[in-house]
Amino acid sequence: MQLAEILKDWPCTVKGGSIRVEVTGIEDYAQHVKPGDLFVVRKGKKSDGFLFIDLAIEKGAVGIVIDDETKLDKLKLSVPLIWVPNCLKFMSFSSAKIYRFPAEAMQVIAITGTNGKTTVSHFIGQLLKALHKKVIVIGTNGVYINGEELKEEHEQLTTLQPKHLHKILQLAVRRGIQYAVLEASSMGLSTYRLDDCAIDIGVFLNLAEDHIEDHGSYEKYKQSKQKLAQLADKLVLNGDDSFCRNVGLQAKKKKTYFGLGNRVNFQLQLLAEGTQYSTCCLQSDKGQKVFTLPFVGEHQLQNAIAAITTVSELGFPIEKICEAAEQLYLPKGRLESIPNHLNLSIYIDYAHTEAALRAVLKTLRKVTKRDLIVVFSCGGNRDQHKRIKMGAVATKYADMIYLTTDNPRSEDPAYINSQIAAGFISTQKYEMILDRAEAIEKAILTAKEGDTILIAGKGHETTQIFSDREIYFSDYECVQSILTKSLKNKVDGH
Repeated sequence: MQLAEILKDWPCTVKGGSIRVEVTGIEDYAQHVKPGDLFVVRKGKKSDGFLFIDLAIEKGAVGIVIDDETKLDKLKLSVPLIWVPNCLKFMSFSSAKIYRFPAEAMQVIAITGTNGKTTVSHFIGQLLKALHKKVIVIGTNGVYINGEELKEEHEQLTTLQPKHLHKILQLAVRRGIQYAVLEASSMGLSTYRLDDCAIDIGVFLNLAEDHIEDHGSYEKYKQSKQKLAQLADKLVLNGDDSFCRNVGLQAKKKKTYFGLGNRVNFQLQLLAEGTQYSTCCLQSDKGQKVFTLPFVGEHQLQNAIAAITTVSELGFPIEKICEAAEQLYLPKGRLESIPNHLNLSIYIDYAHTEAALRAVLKTLRKVTKRDLIVVFSCGGNRDQHKRIKMGAVATKYADMIYLTTDNPRSEDPAYINSQIAAGFISTQKYEMILDRAEAIEKAILTAKEGDTILIAGKGHETTQIFSDREIYFSDYECVQSILTKSLKNKVDGH
């Protein structure tokens, strides 16, 4: 697509070069620029894109986009220099345009909420697949087409950068995909990543304190979430959550409420609960149905009814949706159960907020035969206020706690853990083991038959971030290695 075609619908000033040049991609990392790319200059947390303009041109950039008007007359370049009012907004628009606005060829569902985005997005994907529809799910766990992971090179972000998002959506359209399910993070929404992605349904799950440092205040975090209500054509909202109710009151568009309580259009009532299943009754304007979900816990019921309501709003019959819901399964790293020869119940979960940790511990406490053991910490350089609260949640449910490392970044992990421990009751049994692998190993090897172990905070993640390095680390692989070694020792008679 020619540069002139991209710019014709966007306010800009162009200096030098030719606007008839062919543009084949949009890039904001100079190191990743390929011949034919437009290089969009933006200021990151660690460096300023202005420092890399020469490198971008050297690597084949056919134009440079800036939003600092004072630089227009100072820069003398061999390619067109384009000023736009906001580089992030331009990234969104130009990425969508160069890939021919692929979202318009699909039904797009975007999901926001502090907790549950990944689970709900995968539940919706599973329901649509069971209803014989082609679906792409994009979020924290990666990109999945009809349940199969797509190995694409892009940043591991909950909401993809527009340059990657629209490219992947265009690929999905070419493969005949009819539905796209996206996780809409607060950062993704506040940085305009979804501004030019035609969203049919916006789903609101909940709001709790998180990412305060990223946004500057809880109010700004809340405002970033609310932006989805402006972008989506119609809304599906959690009627049990006050923030979601308030979003619905303010929005002048079609809305549908779901929940476990009253005053909702889709209500899920728990009739009976086992250790691995929940028998429920769905009551809605479109009919009612008794069915069984293959998991337990109030938060999972909330996730299930969010997905069921959304798929119903896409026009599918309740009867068929509920039948499909009986086969739902949790995505990787979400209360992921690990079979073992030690007769322990071992779970890995991504819970890294007070609300998420409470939900998963409350669920596990109900099904734990003996002791409930928790291995966790908190990330560094963010959300310090939640540490004591997470400690208070853990101490309410856990018999034993191992404090370890999450992603400490540049903070002292021992200090992070001391802030968590400040929330413990005085009689709480706990130990601090800063090597995460050692903490997990001790939790498993000292547990007794019938105990439950929750390894929380990282879920599906495969890296740990320290001040001076980023290392490969998977909770799942760590547990498997410990279990393999334990089994070998048992066979060898140790």
